[in-house]
Amino acid sequence: MKKSALALAVAAALVGFGSAAYADTTLYGSARVSVDYSDFNASYALAPNGSLVRVTPGTDSWDVWNNTSRLGVRGEEDLGGGLSAIYQYEFGVDVTDGGNLNGNRPKWVGLKGSSWGSLTVGTQWTAYYNVMGIADIFNSSKVFGSDSIYLGNTFGTRMDNSLIYTTPNWSGFSAQAMLVMNGQCPPTDPQVPSELRYGTACGDTRVNGTTNLVPANLSDDIDMWGISMSYKNGPFFAGGTYMALEGPSFDEFFTRPAYDGEQYGLAFGYNSGPFAVTFNWERGDVNTQYFGETDNYYLTGQYTFGNNIIRAAYGFMSPSDELLFLANGNILEQSDINNWVLGYQYNFSKRTRVWVEYLGQEVDTDLVGSRQTVSIGTRVDF
Repeated sequence: MKKSALALAVAAALVGFGSAAYADTTLYGSARVSVDYSDFNASYALAPNGSLVRVTPGTDSWDVWNNTSRLGVRGEEDLGGGLSAIYQYEFGVDVTDGGNLNGNRPKWVGLKGSSWGSLTVGTQWTAYYNVMGIADIFNSSKVFGSDSIYLGNTFGTRMDNSLIYTTPNWSGFSAQAMLVMNGQCPPTDPQVPSELRYGTACGDTRVNGTTNLVPANLSDDIDMWGISMSYKNGPFFAGGTYMALEGPSFDEFFTRPAYDGEQYGLAFGYNSGPFAVTFNWERGDVNTQYFGETDNYYLTGQYTFGNNIIRAAYGFMSPSDELLFLANGNILEQSDINNWVLGYQYNFSKRTRVWVEYLGQEVDTDLVGSRQTVSIGTRVDF
C-alpha cells in the first residue's frame, strides 16, 4: 500500500467512519531501540521535614531501551486566500515493552496564514525547546532527556493544554509565544508540597498524588507561559527564550522546581560542511535538578565524513546555593555536575542508522551520585 493511501486509512481510523474531507496527509514513524548498560549511585529526595529519603538504590544493569519511537500523521489543507489548516497527531510507540500509542507526543491542530504566521492548540513542543533543542543531537533519549544535561527536561519539552503563536519568518527572524492552561488539576511531582497534591479536582481522592500526567497545572487560569526569538541565516543560528510557572509560592518549603519560578536560556549554533557546533546557556529555577537557581552550560560538536558521524559534548551545571540550611538544623549539600558525552553514528541510508554513545556524569552530592551509561542502538525512519 502506498504511503499516501495508508495515511488516509490511518486518518479514517482516527476520525471514525462516515463522510469526511481529507487534507494532504502524510504518515510517518521512527523505530529507535538500543541496548543500554547503566551504572549509577543511589539518588535521594528531600522530604518536607528536611530528611533525605532514598528514591533509587545504586545499581548497574543492562536493558533493551526504547528511545522515543513514534508513529504519526500530519497534514495541511489549503483553505484559500493564503490560509491553511494544519495538524499533527503523533503517538509514542514502545517497541520494547509493548506500551503503544502512549505519551505526550505532539498532537495539535491550528491555522496558518501566509502573512501573519500560525496559531496552534494541543500538545506541542514548547517555545523554550524550539530554541534550546538545537543541542539535542544524540540518538539516545537518555542524553538530552537527562535533567543534568538540559534544565528544560521537565517543563521545556512538550506541554499539553498549550496554545502557541508562531510569527512568519522575517528574513531569518522568527518568534513564538506559548500559554499553558490546564484547569485545576494539581501536579504529580512527588516532591510537590502537599497543598498542591491533595484534593479531588481531578476526581482522585488519594493523598499521595493524582492521576494527572502534566507537570504544569498550577492554577485555574494560566499555569505556564513562555516566549522565544531566534535568527537563522545560512550556517548560523542564535536564539533566546524564557519560561515561567504561575503557581503559588511556598516560603516554608524547599521546592524543586519553584512553582512560581522562571528560567531563560540562550542558544548558538554553526553548521557548515562537515562541522557543526552548538552552545547553550540556561539559568533559572524551573527545573528538578537543584533547590534554587541553577546555571547550565552545554557545548556540543559534530564531524561528518562519508557515512560516519562523530559527536562529543561537555556540560557543566552549578547551583547558586551549594549549601542549604534546613529548618530542622540539617545542612544539604548541592555540588556541581560535569557531563561528558561521546557518540559514533553510521548511516546505512538516509533512513537507517546505528550508533554507540557514552554518557558520563561526575557528581557527588547529598542527592545523587555519579553515573555512566553506554547505549548501542539502531534507528529506522519511514
